[in-house]
Amino acid sequence: MATMKEAVDDFLAQQRIAVTGVSRSGSQPANSIFNKLRDAGIQVFPTNPLTDEVEGVPCYPNLKAIPGGVDAVMIATPPAAADGIVRECAELGIKRVWMHQSIDGGSYSASAEAFCKENGITVIPAGCPMMYCDPVDFGHKCMRWIFNLTGRLPKTVD
Repeated sequence: MATMKEAVDDFLAQQRIAVTGVSRSGSQPANSIFNKLRDAGIQVFPTNPLTDEVEGVPCYPNLKAIPGGVDAVMIATPPAAADGIVRECAELGIKRVWMHQSIDGGSYSASAEAFCKENGITVIPAGCPMMYCDPVDFGHKCMRWIFNLTGRLPKTVD
């Protein structure tokens, strides 16, 4: 079992991260996360089965289609899609998953979290990389503080 900080640091240390749930319009949290990770120097791969390009880069219909694979997956889709994504992660041997969860329910799925734990995938079930990836903006600093204070961010993850 890792602390939340250890799991976040490990996730953000990966050089190839897929972000699921990016939008053609750029209006979804996934797009902001995609851009933040890309700006941090991480090689990021957007996935959306309904488009070939997002934010000026090739977009992939699923994780299997990403050339060379990825080391970690950021899930920023509706919760119903999370189960299929974590199953694909298991098939591909991806051992790091983060389910975006902000003020609302976000992408969190209890069944996807349980599947990850049962299949040896480290899962961060809450929060957002934008709360941790430097430079952190004021709004995300506040959310991180409030989520820690209220117990919305776990102390440890499996």
